Amino acid sequence: MTQAAQPRNVAIGYAAALGTVAIWAGFILIARLGGKSALTGWDIVALRLGTAAIILLPFSLKLPPGTWRDARLWTLSIIGGVVFLILAYAGFKLAPAAHGGILMPGMQPFLVTGLAWLLLGTRPPRQRVLSLMPIALGVACVAYPVVTGHHTGPSTLPGDLMLLSAGIAWATYSVLVKKWVYDAWLLTRFVALASTLLFMPVYWLWLPKGLDQVPWSMLVLQALYQGIGPTIVAMILFLKAVAILGAERMGALVALVPVLAGLGAVPLLDEPLTPWLVAGLALVSLGAWLASRPVRG
Repeated sequence: MTQAAQPRNVAIGYAAALGTVAIWAGFILIARLGGKSALTGWDIVALRLGTAAIILLPFSLKLPPGTWRDARLWTLSIIGGVVFLILAYAGFKLAPAAHGGILMPGMQPFLVTGLAWLLLGTRPPRQRVLSLMPIALGVACVAYPVVTGHHTGPSTLPGDLMLLSAGIAWATYSVLVKKWVYDAWLLTRFVALASTLLFMPVYWLWLPKGLDQVPWSMLVLQALYQGIGPTIVAMILFLKAVAILGAERMGALVALVPVLAGLGAVPLLDEPLTPWLVAGLALVSLGAWLASRPVRG
């Protein structure tokens, strides 16, 4: 790559990363909106996967030979599709949007850095390790009222644990994507379709549903935004950013999602912006900025 092309390529990577951040912040807000409705978490997973599968099917009729027999692709679909979605939408039934923003994308720098070291042998530079400190303090600020009992209202701990588990699933997915190196468009199509094949039969036959208890506008909103935004557009942008910037730097940039989600939840979802939450959002934002800066040799 020429010296002129390299900065342009990096700029494309950051543009893809910021697009991912914006869509994922919207995903958190709209998922929490659905979580506060009569829809079950299973319903939202089904709406998301079903819409994405319908849109992507015409583009997936001629996948490369051997695609459906690739065990690695099925592993990525289970982790980054089924497991992540089930845990995330179940968590948003029990915990506010700001908690989801911090416990899923907010924890990505820790989780991705640790897993990249474990699975890829990528030892984090000192700058990135130091940048994790304000993020750790930010997460602690959000967790403190819940752990100490200063949180008012029903306990959010079960939902928080589900959201954190969803964050672990996504970090594992992103590091494995970096390790196994698949084409972004192929992976986007396969993960959506394979996740749908795995989840939909179980959903229709055995899982509880609340589709008839909400207005059509809610169904359309969840189906179109969740099925197109995070599943297709953000997935392509995310994989492009990981390929250019690396999983560790992308994980750090994703930590900006809590700021947008936490602030957006105040007017859109009528969720409180407590001093502890403000401190947590500010610290996570600072850590994300530090971690995403170029590493000095």
